[in-house]
Amino acid sequence: MQTKLMKLTHGRAVALMVLVALLWSTAGVVTRHLEAARAFEVTFWRSFFTAMALLVILPLWQGRAIWARMARAGWVLWASGACWAIMFTAFMVALTLTTVANVLITLAAGPLLTALVSRFVTGHRLPGRTWTAIVVAGAGIGSMFVSQLAAGSVAGTLVAFCVPMAAAANWTLVQRNRLKAHGDSGQGSPPIDLVPAVLVGALISTLLTLPLAWPMAASGHDLLLLAGLGTFQLAVPCVLSVVCARVLSAPEVSLLALLEVLFGTLLAWAGAGEAPGGNVLWGGTLVIGALLVNEYLGWRSRPKASETDTERPSIVA
Repeated sequence: MQTKLMKLTHGRAVALMVLVALLWSTAGVVTRHLEAARAFEVTFWRSFFTAMALLVILPLWQGRAIWARMARAGWVLWASGACWAIMFTAFMVALTLTTVANVLITLAAGPLLTALVSRFVTGHRLPGRTWTAIVVAGAGIGSMFVSQLAAGSVAGTLVAFCVPMAAAANWTLVQRNRLKAHGDSGQGSPPIDLVPAVLVGALISTLLTLPLAWPMAASGHDLLLLAGLGTFQLAVPCVLSVVCARVLSAPEVSLLALLEVLFGTLLAWAGAGEAPGGNVLWGGTLVIGALLVNEYLGWRSRPKASETDTERPSIVA
């Protein structure tokens, strides 16, 4: 399994990121069906179950040697883990302060932040079509953002904004690690495995939110839902997203992750009765449209290569 995942073609990595976005998008609707757990307790339990799932998944997938590799990984692994911890914590807290659509819309700032950070940190040059997609998506975000602020969702929006900021830093770290490994001559040192950074992030989030989660109020029903979120909404898709980031550029991963906005808003609408307003629907259309056009143009401009050529990483956004 590890070999197949590490040898993704660009097209398969894109498809896998779409699945990742769908899995991520289930958090909002599931959270709305919790009975008693609130705020930091929700974050604690989700992070706890994520950590437990990864403690099983990672050794089964990569073998027990993974612990020794983590010990030798250095600061990049821990910096990436800190970014995951911020994302895990801020996202769930924001969901308790504002609507699902507002949180997801705020996450849509990710591509712009990622592109800017990646441009200055890694020197990655973005094609004009990607900048155009970012501008169009930004217009859609602005339309939705203004309507949500008018509804008084300032606190939730500010907390939610920590997620794309941390995500931008994280995807840039992953890309920098990959590019450094390949080097200018293609003979760089082996890349650091950043998949365990998801586990590090879950453990940090669990420890930080434990004191704030008391007194515990979650029912058995809540724990079942949060265990499902920890495993299938967080542990599995986050690991897959890091694997995809070995093939896709940082801005491309961030743009594909925007599908979570569409999926999550529709699921919250259908499963929890949180109907988005007209500005949300219009803005969301711009965001997703920009994503799809960017991907289509990228596919058209990419040199034709054998589907078995999986070793050369893509740096086209």
